[in-house]
Amino acid sequence: MRKGHSAASILAAIGLGFFLPIGWLLAHLPTSSGLWAGRRLGDLLWLVLPGRRAVALDNLRLAFSRERSDAEIRSLCRRSFEHLGMNMVESCVFFFRPPAVLLSRVDLGDPQPVLAAVALGKGVLALTAHYGNWELLAASHALSDFPLSVVARPIDHPLMNRIVERFRLRSGVELITKQLALPAIRDALRRGRMVGILLDQNASRADGVFAPFFGVPASTSKSMAVLSLRTGAPVVPIFIRRTQGGRHFVEAAPAIPVPPGGDPVDYTAAFNRSIEAAIRRAPEQWFWIHRRWKTRPESGRA
Repeated sequence: MRKGHSAASILAAIGLGFFLPIGWLLAHLPTSSGLWAGRRLGDLLWLVLPGRRAVALDNLRLAFSRERSDAEIRSLCRRSFEHLGMNMVESCVFFFRPPAVLLSRVDLGDPQPVLAAVALGKGVLALTAHYGNWELLAASHALSDFPLSVVARPIDHPLMNRIVERFRLRSGVELITKQLALPAIRDALRRGRMVGILLDQNASRADGVFAPFFGVPASTSKSMAVLSLRTGAPVVPIFIRRTQGGRHFVEAAPAIPVPPGGDPVDYTAAFNRSIEAAIRRAPEQWFWIHRRWKTRPESGRA
């Protein structure tokens, strides 16, 4: 092991030794107290992460400057940080306590859109985003009859990656590594599984197509559209939203129709419209600190 990697591992171990007891304490707070602590944690992140705060404010202005005042945008940004803090506390609950503790706070909506998609016998592609408590969305499949595979990018640090993988596997989710995703997704679909893909992050110019997102061209991975067109698997939007009293609501919409001619760009644009519609219901619950519009169209092209 190289000296730099060894030092990083030691620091990570020290950090975990410090934070694990705090995580355990947060996990065992009453629900209302835990959510209050999460909001205060979000306030702290707002103060100590000025770079991420700036990214979130830039994104929110890009999305809402025509609809909201700058004061409203700053308030929305602050609440988005508080929402992230609540997600972090709930992650502690799921990690340190039985999964049923947090899953008991999840309400499932009408399953008919998923049932109709499953009946086609092609597997199901679940379109979702970094919205609400998206890790809890993956875990909530344990409350249904639908086996779930999730495409996830490994975390760069091996120790942290093992911890997060353990978190995700506790609910019986099958993990698909993003770098080797296409053959694994096809295999999962052949086995009749639902495959969850978070499609709301910036894609490289080579991997993405530009489709409107809040009225601004956003480089979006074309992989879901291509997979659906090639396999016949329907794309069903499924999102989780934080509601009152520490509860969460999972809602599925009917499968997104394949556009005439099967154009993957038009199909991807429809996916972005679905994600945007979900975000507009509770915009503070989206992951605004990600540089969603980082890749820009070449001059004069969208």
